[in-house]
Formats: sequence, C-alpha cells, structure tokens
Amino acid sequence: MRLLCLCSSCCCVLLFFSLGVRGAPEAPRAPPEQVHLSYPGEPGSMTVTWTTWVPTHSEVQFGLQLTGPLSLRAQGTFSPFVDGGVLRRKFYIHRVTLRGLLPGVQYVYRCGSSRGWSRRFRFRALKNSPHWSPRLAVFGDLGADNPKALPRLRRDTQQGMYDAVLHVGDFAYNMDQDNARVGDKFMRLIEPVAASLPYMTCPGNHEERYNFSHYKARFSMPGNNQGLWYSWDLGPAHIISFSTEVYFFLNYGRHLVERQFHWLESDLQKANKNRAARPWIITMGHRPMYCSNADLDDCTWHESKVRKGLLGKLYGLEDLFYKHGVDLQLWAHEHSYERLWPIYDYQVFNGSRDMPYTNPRGPVHIITGSAGCEERLTPFSLFPRPWSALRVKEYGYTRLHILNGSHIHIQQVSDDQDGKIVDDVWVVRPLLGRMMYL
Repeated sequence: MRLLCLCSSCCCVLLFFSLGVRGAPEAPRAPPEQVHLSYPGEPGSMTVTWTTWVPTHSEVQFGLQLTGPLSLRAQGTFSPFVDGGVLRRKFYIHRVTLRGLLPGVQYVYRCGSSRGWSRRFRFRALKNSPHWSPRLAVFGDLGADNPKALPRLRRDTQQGMYDAVLHVGDFAYNMDQDNARVGDKFMRLIEPVAASLPYMTCPGNHEERYNFSHYKARFSMPGNNQGLWYSWDLGPAHIISFSTEVYFFLNYGRHLVERQFHWLESDLQKANKNRAARPWIITMGHRPMYCSNADLDDCTWHESKVRKGLLGKLYGLEDLFYKHGVDLQLWAHEHSYERLWPIYDYQVFNGSRDMPYTNPRGPVHIITGSAGCEERLTPFSLFPRPWSALRVKEYGYTRLHILNGSHIHIQQVSDDQDGKIVDDVWVVRPLLGRMMYL
C-alpha cells in the first residue's frame, strides 16, 4: 500500500515538473491563406484581405526591399464568417488597408500576426493620374474545377503584364459548395494572381446562396454597398461595377433594383462631368443584355431583364447607359467570347463601314465568360445575329489596354490555342467633340 502511494506521489511530482517546464499550452497557429488585394478607391492605397481559422490580430508588414526586414506596418480588423451549410463552418476574414503608397512603386508585403505570417508577395501601387496606360485582365466564370485560363493568367501576372484584374462574376462553382470548402479551394488557387494585383469583382448568379453572403464577406470592394455596386477611377477610365443579379433574385428585395439604378444614374452623371479627366466610361456586370448563344438565358430573349428592366419597363439599363454615353460594357455568364458591333436597341451604330469602332455611335459590348469551370463551354446558335461581330467558343480571357483618353485595345487570348490572340480590335473615340450618344 505504501509503495502504491509513493509511486502515485512520484507521478504527480513528475507531471507537475513537466507542466512547469513547458508552461501554458501554446496558442494555436493562425497562418494566413487566400490572400488577395483590392483597390479601395482612395489614391495611394491598397487593401489586403485574407483568411484564418482562428481569431487573431490583423497586420500587414510592407516595404520596398525584396529581402530584409519590412519596415512599414499597417493594422486592420477581422470579422467572423459562418457558412450557411449544415456544418456551419466558421472562419475569420481580415482586412488591412495600406495608405500613403507611392504611385507606380513596387512594394513587398506579408500579412498575418505573431501566430503566423504569409509568404512575401509583391504588388505595384496604382498611379493616381489619368495620364497613364493601364492594362487589365478581364474574365468571368472561373471555377475551382477546370480553371483552364488560370495557369496562363498566373504566368502573365508573374511577367508583370497587368495592373489590375476584373473578374466579371461567377467564382469557384460555387463558393458555398461542400460547406464552403470549394470557395476556400478557389481562393487558394487564385492567390498567385489576386495577391499580386488588385482583384476587382462583381457578383454573378453562382454567388446567390445565402443572399450572396460569401461574395460580400470574402471580397473588399470600394464603397459601402457590400461590393454589389461601386465605381473607381483607373488612368483615363471610370469603371463601374454593378449587380445584374438584383433583377433575378427578387426574394432578397425588389428595393435593391431601384437603389442600384438610382446609384448608377448618379454615378454616371458625375462621371460625365469628369469626362475631361477620365474620358472613358466602362461598366462590368455579369449577365449580358445581348448574346447569340444556343440556350435560354436572359440575354437570348428580345426583352431581356437587364436591358429592359422589370416587367419590360422598370429600371432597364440599356437606355440609362446609352443616355450617359457608356463606351464599353463588359459581361460574362455565357461560357464563350462574343464581341458585338456598337449597338443600341438592336440597331448597329458603327462609326463607319471601314472603321466600325472609330467614333462609334453606340456602346461596345464584350462577353468574356470562357475562363473555365465545371460547366464547360456554351455553344452558339447556328447563325450569328446581325449585331454580332465575332464569336469564339474556346477557353480564354480578355486583355484590355486603356492606352489613353482616345484609344482602347481589346484582345482575346485563346487558351485552347496556346495563348494565340483570336480577337484584336481598337476602340477609338477622339477627345475633341466627344459627347453622349443622345
């Protein structure tokens, strides 16, 4: 009996000594993942967004040197997010905005906290002036499975080909799938691109689940409308992002259609007053007004909701955009590439027979939804419409070069043809005598 007590005492002493040496249990590590950038609309700034699986401080360390200590610091906030799936998976989304950045200068950064840091990334701060020539990658409908365009987009990004990315809706397919694991997978896949360039987004139909909660939580866009609609200036262009989905998911509130429409109207009025500084007005929304695909999507109907509005007469966008002289309209949703002739109300308004995109009398529409997803490519109708200039049923993405206040260069890259340029067109609008279409 004494021997048993003596052994028990020895074990207790050893256990106490062991705990004393090790101290309190270490806090769980919180390495950042799914790092991505966005431009908050404030000159000289950039927002860094990332995810951790436990709550922790939000900090970005940044500087100008590729190696050595990063001398600058910025603090931010984090918000818990709970997926709506049966597992109710919870994670934490961190946001830190860097300010006082020097225009056009390359910065090195890492994000995280003492409980875990990301690897180092690089980005170039956007220039503030209208007098430079931004280059953008534009695409929609990119999934975690079958992301055909992603390897080439990564290489383009590493080679410094772009200043920003426009993702025109539909991510991951879908961000809520498998209790949000598909969304996590996609955000990890896009990180080599999105952590190096401002990754500017708009919502698509595949973000609808739980009232677009994943889209609203994961991305950090300018303005105070949860990223559903916003605008920003880039070089000689004013870029407007909006939600076509408010016209289709009325269960989340018909008031959103009206709110967005009035916001668009006000923003376009301001943009037109600033045409001397930012001559181009470019819009991006997910579902097109027009398309010639062989399906039953909204854009195949003559009175499409995006074009004509609710009930064919309420808050339609074609008249609004035409009235305010929108130059270029970027769309996705159809898993193909289609360029339209300058068009309004089904009438072609080419600048001239020989130079249709020089001083066009209507907006130019580009549909670029072929970056690659599990739903594959969308076929076209057998015969092209008279307003359809070019149709490409191949995986790929669009390059947009806003050369100056009068010239925009549009190219379509085919991933099926190893990066071949399968469309190449200039839109030219002389600065002198520039005016709205109406």
